Amino acid sequence: MTSPLSKSLRQGLPRIPGGDPWPPASVQKTATEPTVLPVETEIPVAKETTQVVPTPEPETSSVQPAIVSTAPVAKLRQGLPRVVGGDPWPPGETPGSATVPLAAAEPAVAPESPAQSAPVQEPASLVAPESAGETEPAQEERPVEINGDAPAIRRGLPRVADGQPWPPASFVAAPFTAAPVPAEKAEQRPSAEAQEPVVAAPVIATPVLAEPEVKKQQVAEPVATPVAAPAPASAPAPNTPLATTSSKPAAAEPKRHGPLTTKQWILAVVLGAFCALGMATAVVLVARGIAGIDAVAAFIQRYPGEYHLPESAPVGVPAWLAWNHFFNFFLMVLIIRSGLQVRHQKKPPAYWSSKRSPKVSINLWLHQSLDVLWIINGLVFVVLLFASGHWMRIVPTSWEVVPNALSAALQYLTLDWPTENGWVNYNSLQQLAYFITVFVAAPLAAITGFRLSAFWPKAPSLSKKYPIEVARALHFPTMLYFAVFILVHVILVFSTGALRNLNHMYAAQGSTDPTQYAENWAGLLYFALSLLVITAAWFACRPIVLSSIAGFFGKVSSR
Repeated sequence: MTSPLSKSLRQGLPRIPGGDPWPPASVQKTATEPTVLPVETEIPVAKETTQVVPTPEPETSSVQPAIVSTAPVAKLRQGLPRVVGGDPWPPGETPGSATVPLAAAEPAVAPESPAQSAPVQEPASLVAPESAGETEPAQEERPVEINGDAPAIRRGLPRVADGQPWPPASFVAAPFTAAPVPAEKAEQRPSAEAQEPVVAAPVIATPVLAEPEVKKQQVAEPVATPVAAPAPASAPAPNTPLATTSSKPAAAEPKRHGPLTTKQWILAVVLGAFCALGMATAVVLVARGIAGIDAVAAFIQRYPGEYHLPESAPVGVPAWLAWNHFFNFFLMVLIIRSGLQVRHQKKPPAYWSSKRSPKVSINLWLHQSLDVLWIINGLVFVVLLFASGHWMRIVPTSWEVVPNALSAALQYLTLDWPTENGWVNYNSLQQLAYFITVFVAAPLAAITGFRLSAFWPKAPSLSKKYPIEVARALHFPTMLYFAVFILVHVILVFSTGALRNLNHMYAAQGSTDPTQYAENWAGLLYFALSLLVITAAWFACRPIVLSSIAGFFGKVSSR
């Protein structure tokens, strides 16, 4: 492949002062010769730089780098001979000749592109003529083969008088392997006749001289072996869908409520109900078998489940006790709810702070505020309990409470409820349960809660005597006890006579003779209204409502 050249030869400055322009007009330009750059009249002075060019040694065919100065000099610097045993090249200057700097005679070099930066492979040897004294025989110039996108070599002035332009036409750029061009882009590439000749740097040019016995018409073969292009990375074919692990999109993960999802909770509740029913049936059967034993039956007959109270013990349930019972139930439900929120919260929705209290979450403020109200309600209950003498109804006054409590428990397990009248006297099992709840569990919950609250004094000695770890270890189990007590208490109220028991606790109505007492629906109505109030308070315990209430007692801030 050759580059198109103009038919007219462009002449430059004379080689000697006062001479004709060079080259002479008689020199004919072949079709394979590139355009020669003219030598400028004025040569700018450039900073002296050095570059390494390959030059052959006289003895061997290897290339030795020689340092050539490109700055303007007064005398031409000679290098190694062009032929073995010859004179240094270029020949010494003749008298009266002008010295032309190397920078002016060398052809212009196009900027090196990334595709042209492939390493140059030096030839194995350079072929020299048979006799050192004779000039190199003129050989017919061979067209230059361009490998891929390798640039064509731009030729300059001849090295000897009446010689061929230098470098010879057999000079080729180092071959390199380029990325394959798509077929559609190859069709759009312009032909060689329409392309401008590309100038390559002489530094990367590799001389390839023809052998003497080679025919003149033979086309020169590139010396360097093309380097195989790296295999392209495997990529999916165009318009091919990527492989997926499943043909269907992955379903969204169901929402979890704690450790389980909604379906799992339903299945767990149903399975738990069946398990509880099976266990209850087994317990009832075992209890009936035990109660059928003669010794056990005699024990139940001797201890029916209750003992007689002192004669000074009051009878009935006063109105203040009914109201106190409602407030206690109302506060306990909200305390348990807020306590679980504090235990499992990650990011509080808001914070509350005051001058005397540090910054706490709004849920903890609600929990502590309810605790304060619950303690106040409990203190009022205890004071009125001892002031009215009703303490004898829940505080054991005889050791007979123990065997009667065992007898009452066995009767509950057999589903043969013990005979009792809550308006006059509780059975021994009820009495022990109320006593533990009022005088053991309630004070323990208050003391441990006070240690965990922000109201605990900052006294190192006091904190050392009562570590916070002890309070945490006791506070949560105490809350669980209250939850179980409320559940069992409600179940027994409805299973042992709902109307009669609700009239005692909510309507303060009853009779010393349960056979003559006409049961009405007043207690059940009051109980239903209390459930509505508790439910409304449950849903009202939201940050937007709590913030407005807490704002009256301190400062509420967002996250």
